[in-house]
Amino acid sequence: MIDFLASNFGVTLAALGAALAVFFAGIGSAQGVGIAGQAAAGVVTEDPSKFGKVLVLQLLPGTQGIYGLLIGFIALSQIGILGGSSDISVAKGFLYLFACLPMAFAGWRSAVSQGKAAAAAIGLVAKRPEQFGKAMIFPAMVETYAILALLVSILMVSAIGGMNI
Repeated sequence: MIDFLASNFGVTLAALGAALAVFFAGIGSAQGVGIAGQAAAGVVTEDPSKFGKVLVLQLLPGTQGIYGLLIGFIALSQIGILGGSSDISVAKGFLYLFACLPMAFAGWRSAVSQGKAAAAAIGLVAKRPEQFGKAMIFPAMVETYAILALLVSILMVSAIGGMNI
């Protein structure tokens, strides 16, 4: 096992980056959806007709997990694990690792924060269902930072593929 890791250290680092993007963004989404889901369940208990509106709000923090998965797939494809040659230098492996970190950490933290904002928005919809459009804006603002992290990770991962290191 040690020999495999030593001879494939660049690929190992790159795969670690992909795994971290999927892992942390996924954990954040699970937490965020759970936070919003608790609030949504309370609202639906009192008024089942609000299910559709609160479900939309509950689902918003799940997008970061999708973004992390996307970065993971792009990175694994670039490094050759999903097809092709997976002979990567250690330097390139470190670059892939660091390129995946914006999505990993921003995805994690923004999903949890978005879950809290969605829970508050669900509370707004519980009392004033006609304010659903305004309530959507609060968790959607948090989404901006997840999208920025996604963009940075995509740009970095894509640029590394063309480097001769």
